[in-house]
Amino acid sequence: MKTFWLKTEQKIEKSQDQLFKFFSNAHNLTKITPPWLNFQVLTPAPIEMKVGTLIDYRLKLRGLPLRWQSEITMWNPPHAFVDEQRRGPYRRWIHRHTFVPVLDGTLIRDEVEYAVFGGGLVQKFFVAPDIEKIFAYRTAKLKEFLA
Repeated sequence: MKTFWLKTEQKIEKSQDQLFKFFSNAHNLTKITPPWLNFQVLTPAPIEMKVGTLIDYRLKLRGLPLRWQSEITMWNPPHAFVDEQRRGPYRRWIHRHTFVPVLDGTLIRDEVEYAVFGGGLVQKFFVAPDIEKIFAYRTAKLKEFLA
């Protein structure tokens, strides 16, 4: 299985604790996810975040309704956490969120290791452009909500 990587980072002028708290609330994902995905968190609030927590979502990807389930596999407040897809549109999806204090704020790092059904051409022409748009939207929304 061939895997691909997406890595992003963004500085926000908030403390590490404030940003970790924002990302610790899975329901905040709806605020930073593009509306064209029709993203909904199905797991009722409040969600106790810890290793082993399962979170269910519903979304539309290119118009197709999908269910997604992720599991928190690493939880290290306020430094980092990892969520892994257990059910969803990817063959593999491991998303590491890291929060690093820097001068005048915090650096948010996202590292996603993923694999797709259909291989390299599907990745190049469909998946990579979609993921890049989603994370670009997220970057803009984080700046808007948290700046």
